[in-house]
Amino acid sequence: MTKVYGDAEAEVHALRGVDIGFGAAEFTAIMGPSGSGKSTLLHCLAGLDTVSSGSVWLGEDQITGMNDAELTRLRRDRIGFIFQAFNLLPTLTARENIRLPLEVAGRRVDQDLFDRVVARVRLSDRLEHRPSELSGGQQQRVAVARALVSKPEVIFADEPTGNLDSGTGADLLKYLRLSVHEFGRTIIMVTHDPLAASYADRVVFVRDGRFVHELSQPTPDIVLETMKKLEG
Repeated sequence: MTKVYGDAEAEVHALRGVDIGFGAAEFTAIMGPSGSGKSTLLHCLAGLDTVSSGSVWLGEDQITGMNDAELTRLRRDRIGFIFQAFNLLPTLTARENIRLPLEVAGRRVDQDLFDRVVARVRLSDRLEHRPSELSGGQQQRVAVARALVSKPEVIFADEPTGNLDSGTGADLLKYLRLSVHEFGRTIIMVTHDPLAASYADRVVFVRDGRFVHELSQPTPDIVLETMKKLEG
């Protein structure tokens, strides 16, 4: 897969022939120096941006080449998103924000799963509160619950701990890891934080738009050492 922005002398090669797979029920972190192409890679994988060449597949379905309506259905029915900005609707309660994607899609809420997820992310007593009445960590937990309750095949997380303090961020990462092992979700997360990456089953590294290295069962020290080598 390649991604080129601009024309002629203004061309920027954000991705240069990336060839990579992500396993089901696996938590993968994507890391790399600033400008390495990691966020571009995430956006292309999620169908939020187009590729210049190559293809992206979700299971047996090719995302590249889908029209806008098909991409909308894909993102609504099969993909979950967790961003650094919480993207909650301020006029809705936590309960309503969590249920919103399912209601927009006309799908029934699995109440048992809803209750399990809400309990796991410790929101049971905050469901009737609006975002303005919740802390940043609680708002991000609403975003996590929203992504999990819709049973997506894959969840894309872009710097999900970027606006959180270290303790709240660690809690969020524990929830994400738990969702992989308890609920069978597949998570692909972009992060710049070696500690955050250590919660993943696997870390892949990109530099100058290329996939250059990967680690299994990472530790913060090994991730940090690898990043220093890539930035050196």
